[in-house]
Amino acid sequence: MTQEELADKTEVSARTIQRIENGEVDPRAYTLQMIAKALDVDFSMFVESESDENQKVKKVNDNNWLGLLHLSGIIPIIIPTVLIWNLKKDEVKGISDHFRDVIIFQLMVCGVILGSLWIYWKIDLLTPLIGVLLGNALFSIVNTIRVISGKHNKHISLINQGSKSDKTK
Repeated sequence: MTQEELADKTEVSARTIQRIENGEVDPRAYTLQMIAKALDVDFSMFVESESDENQKVKKVNDNNWLGLLHLSGIIPIIIPTVLIWNLKKDEVKGISDHFRDVIIFQLMVCGVILGSLWIYWKIDLLTPLIGVLLGNALFSIVNTIRVISGKHNKHISLINQGSKSDKTK
């Protein structure tokens, strides 16, 4: 089939077909669909997909960043969590859901810490505060391990009836 015949079948100019063949332009998805239809081939033939190896490496890397995000929850200070999210929000799939869960958890821990401090102030008992801090650390570490291993976090689902990522699984 000539470039002109292909152009007629796809409603794309012959010059555009020529530029695509020469690698001068990256065609839009719609143009590729039209060419695939005209050539009677599957559209996926034109779309490059990442190799399985690259996808696995990216998944592990993403899980490591999500794990670091959850580990930042060990300290009920929101700044490290926001910095990690801001750094990777456009690169790591699902990080916004995890960010929301970690922030909710940190705010909840801050509230419990304030309550524990009130107890300490009123009756001079430090045990609740120590328990909250140790519990927070344990929860954050366990959740970090779960996320790095590829499992979604579940501890927040007790509070907000499950995150979007939990509901889609």
